[in-house]
Amino acid sequence: MTHSVKIPESVLKPVSEDAILKVSKEIVVKFIEVGRLAPANFDEMFRAIYQSVRDTVRS
Repeated sequence: MTHSVKIPESVLKPVSEDAILKVSKEIVVKFIEVGRLAPANFDEMFRAIYQSVRDTVRS
């Protein structure tokens, strides 16, 4: 018994690099606002967050 799920075409569209950057920026800004991220380690954390977002949307 196999069930096929139809995925809307809008879900299958590739995500642009610009969108990935914007999402990553918003996450970093929120982390800074709530005190989970210090500006001192921004570079390291932004790279990790960006990579994580990119890997998620590209998988």
